[in-house]
Amino acid sequence: MKLHYYPETDSLYIELRDMASAESREIADGLNVDFDAEGHVVGLDIDGASGKLDLSRLEMTDLPLSSIKAA
Repeated sequence: MKLHYYPETDSLYIELRDMASAESREIADGLNVDFDAEGHVVGLDIDGASGKLDLSRLEMTDLPLSSIKAA
């Protein structure tokens, strides 16, 4: 899973799977879900993220991680 923040558009993309998106659906105002060709969720796009989320903090709890990378 990867988090991508784009300050020029104030959007946060949460990449759940490293797969190409075949379809996007807006499920709420400013929240789009990307699906692969088989209908699996591959990502979430949140428009106006700084007004909807606290982007100053990231917390993880009990994830079975093998690595953490920060850019």
